Amino acid sequence: MTAFVSDDMRSRLIDAVHEAGQKVLSIYSRDFEVEMKADDSPLTEADMTAHHALVDALRELTPEVPVLSEESGEISFETRKQWDRYWLIDPLDGTKEFVNKNGEFTLNLALVEQGEPVFGIVHAPVLDTTWIGLHGKGAEKQRGDQYESIQVRALPEPDSAPWKVVGSRRHGAETFDAFCAGLPEHECLSMGSSIKLCLVAEGEADLYPRLAPTSEWDTAAAQAVVTAAGGQVLDAQTLEPLRCNQQDSVLNPWFIVCGQRHEIWEKALKSAISG
Repeated sequence: MTAFVSDDMRSRLIDAVHEAGQKVLSIYSRDFEVEMKADDSPLTEADMTAHHALVDALRELTPEVPVLSEESGEISFETRKQWDRYWLIDPLDGTKEFVNKNGEFTLNLALVEQGEPVFGIVHAPVLDTTWIGLHGKGAEKQRGDQYESIQVRALPEPDSAPWKVVGSRRHGAETFDAFCAGLPEHECLSMGSSIKLCLVAEGEADLYPRLAPTSEWDTAAAQAVVTAAGGQVLDAQTLEPLRCNQQDSVLNPWFIVCGQRHEIWEKALKSAISG
Protein backbone atom coordinates (compact mmCIF):
# COMPACT_ATOMS: atom_id res chain seq x y z
CA MET A 1 0.00 0.00 0.00
CA THR A 2 2.55 2.61 1.06
CA ALA A 3 5.17 1.41 -1.43
CA PHE A 4 3.64 4.05 -3.69
CA VAL A 5 5.49 6.73 -1.68
CA SER A 6 9.16 6.09 -2.41
CA ASP A 7 11.95 7.90 -0.58
CA ASP A 8 12.47 10.11 -3.63
CA MET A 9 8.77 10.95 -3.91
CA ARG A 10 8.62 11.69 -0.18
CA SER A 11 11.52 14.14 -0.47
CA ARG A 12 10.03 15.84 -3.52
CA LEU A 13 6.66 16.18 -1.81
CA ILE A 14 8.23 17.75 1.28
CA ASP A 15 10.10 20.19 -0.96
CA ALA A 16 6.88 21.06 -2.79
CA VAL A 17 5.03 21.75 0.46
CA HIS A 18 7.92 23.87 1.73
CA GLU A 19 8.00 25.86 -1.52
CA ALA A 20 4.27 26.49 -1.23
CA GLY A 21 4.84 27.51 2.37
CA GLN A 22 7.39 30.10 1.32
CA LYS A 23 4.86 31.62 -1.06
CA VAL A 24 2.32 31.73 1.76
CA LEU A 25 4.86 33.42 4.06
CA SER A 26 5.50 36.14 1.49
CA ILE A 27 1.78 36.99 1.58
CA TYR A 28 1.60 36.64 5.36
CA SER A 29 4.32 39.26 5.77
CA ARG A 30 2.35 41.96 3.97
CA ASP A 31 -1.18 43.30 3.82
CA PHE A 32 -3.74 41.10 2.08
CA GLU A 33 -7.47 41.11 1.50
CA VAL A 34 -9.89 38.67 3.09
CA GLU A 35 -13.00 37.41 1.31
CA MET A 36 -15.78 35.33 2.82
CA LYS A 37 -16.88 32.05 1.25
CA ALA A 38 -20.46 30.81 1.11
CA ASP A 39 -20.03 28.99 4.44
CA ASP A 40 -18.85 32.24 6.05
CA SER A 41 -15.26 31.03 6.35
CA PRO A 42 -12.43 33.35 5.26
CA LEU A 43 -10.50 33.04 2.02
CA THR A 44 -7.24 34.85 1.25
CA GLU A 45 -4.79 35.14 -1.61
CA ALA A 46 -2.60 32.70 0.32
CA ASP A 47 -5.23 29.93 0.22
CA MET A 48 -5.37 30.04 -3.56
CA THR A 49 -1.62 30.51 -4.02
CA ALA A 50 -0.90 27.40 -1.95
CA HIS A 51 -3.71 25.51 -3.70
CA HIS A 52 -2.26 26.14 -7.16
CA ALA A 53 1.32 25.43 -6.06
CA LEU A 54 0.42 22.09 -4.49
CA VAL A 55 -1.95 20.95 -7.22
CA ASP A 56 0.61 21.79 -9.92
CA ALA A 57 3.33 19.90 -8.05
CA LEU A 58 1.14 16.82 -7.61
CA ARG A 59 0.02 16.82 -11.23
CA GLU A 60 3.64 16.92 -12.33
CA LEU A 61 4.78 14.23 -9.90
CA THR A 62 1.80 11.83 -10.10
CA PRO A 63 -0.41 12.85 -13.03
CA GLU A 64 -2.37 9.59 -12.74
CA VAL A 65 -3.56 10.29 -9.17
CA PRO A 66 -6.64 12.49 -8.64
CA VAL A 67 -6.39 15.53 -6.36
CA LEU A 68 -9.09 16.87 -4.05
CA SER A 69 -8.41 20.25 -2.46
CA GLU A 70 -10.54 22.43 -0.22
CA GLU A 71 -10.26 25.05 -2.95
CA SER A 72 -11.08 22.69 -5.84
CA GLY A 73 -14.32 22.94 -7.66
CA GLU A 74 -16.87 20.47 -6.31
CA ILE A 75 -16.21 16.87 -7.34
CA SER A 76 -19.22 14.58 -7.11
CA PHE A 77 -19.24 11.51 -4.91
CA GLU A 78 -20.14 9.49 -7.99
CA THR A 79 -16.68 10.38 -9.29
CA ARG A 80 -14.84 10.27 -5.97
CA LYS A 81 -16.11 6.85 -4.92
CA GLN A 82 -14.26 5.36 -7.89
CA TRP A 83 -10.93 6.53 -6.44
CA ASP A 84 -8.82 3.88 -4.72
CA ARG A 85 -6.02 6.39 -4.23
CA TYR A 86 -6.05 10.18 -4.26
CA TRP A 87 -4.33 13.25 -2.86
CA LEU A 88 -6.29 15.29 -0.34
CA ILE A 89 -5.03 18.78 0.49
CA ASP A 90 -5.93 21.74 2.61
CA PRO A 91 -3.78 24.51 1.15
CA LEU A 92 -4.16 26.67 4.26
CA ASP A 93 -5.59 25.07 7.39
CA GLY A 94 -6.31 27.72 9.98
CA THR A 95 -7.06 30.66 7.71
CA LYS A 96 -8.46 32.56 10.70
CA GLU A 97 -5.10 32.08 12.44
CA PHE A 98 -3.39 33.30 9.27
CA VAL A 99 -5.60 36.40 9.20
CA ASN A 100 -4.93 37.05 12.90
CA LYS A 101 -1.20 36.50 12.32
CA ASN A 102 -0.56 34.21 15.26
CA GLY A 103 1.41 31.69 13.19
CA GLU A 104 -0.82 28.72 13.98
CA PHE A 105 -1.71 27.70 10.44
CA THR A 106 -0.54 24.81 8.29
CA LEU A 107 -0.39 23.44 4.78
CA ASN A 108 -1.76 19.89 4.74
CA LEU A 109 -1.08 17.19 2.16
CA ALA A 110 -2.37 13.62 2.50
CA LEU A 111 -2.40 10.47 0.41
CA VAL A 112 -5.60 8.51 0.93
CA GLU A 113 -5.80 4.85 -0.08
CA GLN A 114 -9.04 2.86 0.23
CA GLY A 115 -10.40 5.54 2.57
CA GLU A 116 -7.37 5.53 4.88
CA PRO A 117 -4.90 8.43 5.13
CA VAL A 118 -1.60 6.56 4.73
CA PHE A 119 0.85 9.42 4.20
CA GLY A 120 0.74 12.97 5.43
CA ILE A 121 2.72 16.20 5.56
CA VAL A 122 1.68 19.02 7.89
CA HIS A 123 3.81 22.13 7.47
CA ALA A 124 3.68 25.19 9.74
CA PRO A 125 5.68 27.85 7.84
CA VAL A 126 5.89 30.46 10.61
CA LEU A 127 7.12 27.81 13.05
CA ASP A 128 9.52 26.38 10.45
CA THR A 129 8.23 22.97 11.51
CA THR A 130 6.95 20.03 9.47
CA TRP A 131 5.41 16.77 10.63
CA ILE A 132 5.58 13.77 8.28
CA GLY A 133 4.01 10.35 8.70
CA LEU A 134 3.94 7.25 6.48
CA HIS A 135 1.94 4.14 7.36
CA GLY A 136 4.27 1.39 8.53
CA LYS A 137 7.33 3.63 8.39
CA GLY A 138 6.83 5.90 11.40
CA ALA A 139 6.56 9.64 11.87
CA GLU A 140 9.06 12.48 11.96
CA LYS A 141 9.23 16.11 12.93
CA GLN A 142 11.44 18.45 10.90
CA ARG A 143 12.80 21.78 12.00
CA GLY A 144 15.14 23.39 9.52
CA ASP A 145 17.53 20.64 8.43
CA GLN A 146 16.96 18.54 11.56
CA TYR A 147 14.70 15.49 11.55
CA GLU A 148 13.66 13.57 14.64
CA SER A 149 11.48 10.51 14.99
CA ILE A 150 8.31 11.11 16.98
CA GLN A 151 5.78 8.88 18.67
CA VAL A 152 2.83 9.24 20.99
CA ARG A 153 3.54 9.06 24.70
CA ALA A 154 2.14 6.52 27.14
CA LEU A 155 -0.93 7.91 28.88
CA PRO A 156 -0.04 8.54 32.53
CA GLU A 157 -1.91 6.56 35.13
CA PRO A 158 -4.68 8.71 36.66
CA ASP A 159 -3.37 10.79 39.58
CA SER A 160 0.25 9.97 38.75
CA ALA A 161 0.68 12.93 36.40
CA PRO A 162 -1.70 15.34 34.65
CA TRP A 163 -3.12 14.31 31.32
CA LYS A 164 -2.50 16.88 28.60
CA VAL A 165 -5.56 17.83 26.55
CA VAL A 166 -5.39 20.11 23.54
CA GLY A 167 -8.42 21.96 22.20
CA SER A 168 -9.48 24.41 19.52
CA ARG A 169 -9.13 28.14 20.06
CA ARG A 170 -12.50 28.79 18.44
CA HIS A 171 -14.85 25.82 18.30
CA GLY A 172 -16.82 23.50 20.57
CA ALA A 173 -15.82 25.02 23.90
CA GLU A 174 -18.92 23.96 25.83
CA THR A 175 -18.71 20.29 24.89
CA PHE A 176 -14.93 20.34 25.31
CA ASP A 177 -15.38 21.63 28.88
CA ALA A 178 -17.94 18.90 29.54
CA PHE A 179 -15.46 16.29 28.33
CA CYS A 180 -12.67 17.67 30.49
CA ALA A 181 -14.95 17.66 33.54
CA GLY A 182 -14.95 13.87 33.38
CA LEU A 183 -11.17 13.52 33.34
CA PRO A 184 -8.72 13.08 36.19
CA GLU A 185 -6.15 15.82 36.81
CA HIS A 186 -5.27 17.40 33.49
CA GLU A 187 -3.82 20.42 31.73
CA CYS A 188 -5.47 22.14 28.77
CA LEU A 189 -3.74 23.80 25.83
CA SER A 190 -5.43 25.81 23.09
CA MET A 191 -4.02 25.70 19.58
CA GLY A 192 -5.05 26.39 15.99
CA SER A 193 -5.16 24.21 12.87
CA SER A 194 -3.78 20.69 12.46
CA ILE A 195 -0.97 21.42 14.90
CA LYS A 196 -3.32 20.05 17.58
CA LEU A 197 -3.21 16.54 16.14
CA CYS A 198 0.54 16.77 15.67
CA LEU A 199 1.01 17.59 19.35
CA VAL A 200 -0.54 14.22 20.15
CA ALA A 201 1.66 12.56 17.53
CA GLU A 202 4.84 13.92 19.10
CA GLY A 203 3.81 13.15 22.67
CA GLU A 204 3.25 16.75 23.76
CA ALA A 205 -0.46 16.08 24.33
CA ASP A 206 -2.45 12.97 25.18
CA LEU A 207 -5.91 13.81 23.86
CA TYR A 208 -7.54 16.11 21.36
CA PRO A 209 -11.34 15.87 21.31
CA ARG A 210 -12.77 17.67 18.29
CA LEU A 211 -16.40 18.21 19.18
CA ALA A 212 -17.25 20.65 16.42
CA PRO A 213 -17.40 20.46 12.60
CA THR A 214 -14.37 19.76 10.41
CA SER A 215 -13.87 18.47 6.89
CA GLU A 216 -11.73 15.59 5.67
CA TRP A 217 -9.08 17.88 4.21
CA ASP A 218 -8.66 19.49 7.65
CA THR A 219 -7.61 16.22 9.25
CA ALA A 220 -6.33 13.61 6.78
CA ALA A 221 -2.68 14.67 6.66
CA ALA A 222 -2.38 14.98 10.43
CA GLN A 223 -4.29 11.72 10.91
CA ALA A 224 -1.61 9.98 8.84
CA VAL A 225 1.05 11.52 11.08
CA VAL A 226 -0.78 10.47 14.26
CA THR A 227 -1.30 6.88 13.16
CA ALA A 228 2.28 6.58 11.92
CA ALA A 229 3.37 7.78 15.38
CA GLY A 230 1.35 5.04 17.07
CA GLY A 231 -1.82 6.98 17.92
CA GLN A 232 -5.40 6.91 16.70
CA VAL A 233 -8.01 9.30 15.30
CA LEU A 234 -11.41 7.88 16.22
CA ASP A 235 -15.02 8.72 15.47
CA ALA A 236 -16.34 10.10 18.78
CA GLN A 237 -19.55 8.07 18.57
CA THR A 238 -18.27 4.69 17.40
CA LEU A 239 -14.61 4.87 18.46
CA GLU A 240 -13.74 3.45 15.04
CA PRO A 241 -10.92 5.00 12.98
CA LEU A 242 -11.91 8.07 10.97
CA ARG A 243 -12.18 7.31 7.25
CA CYS A 244 -12.27 9.49 4.16
CA ASN A 245 -14.43 9.45 1.05
CA GLN A 246 -17.17 7.19 2.41
CA GLN A 247 -20.13 9.44 1.61
CA ASP A 248 -21.31 12.37 -0.44
CA SER A 249 -20.40 14.87 2.28
CA VAL A 250 -16.75 15.55 3.12
CA LEU A 251 -17.69 16.61 6.65
CA ASN A 252 -16.14 14.57 9.46
CA PRO A 253 -18.07 13.29 12.43
CA TRP A 254 -16.91 14.56 15.80
CA PHE A 255 -13.71 12.73 16.68
CA ILE A 256 -11.00 12.26 19.28
CA VAL A 257 -7.25 11.96 18.77
CA CYS A 258 -5.47 9.81 21.33
CA GLY A 259 -2.11 8.29 21.98
CA GLN A 260 -3.72 5.53 23.98
CA ARG A 261 -7.27 4.47 24.78
CA HIS A 262 -8.55 4.48 28.35
CA GLU A 263 -11.95 3.73 29.84
CA ILE A 264 -11.93 7.00 31.79
CA TRP A 265 -11.72 9.30 28.79
CA GLU A 266 -14.02 7.07 26.77
CA LYS A 267 -16.67 7.44 29.49
CA ALA A 268 -16.08 11.21 29.66
CA LEU A 269 -16.44 11.47 25.89
CA LYS A 270 -19.68 9.50 25.83
CA SER A 271 -21.11 11.70 28.56
CA ALA A 272 -20.04 14.94 26.84
CA ILE A 273 -21.49 14.10 23.45
CA SER A 274 -24.75 12.72 24.85
CA GLY A 275 -25.28 15.95 26.48
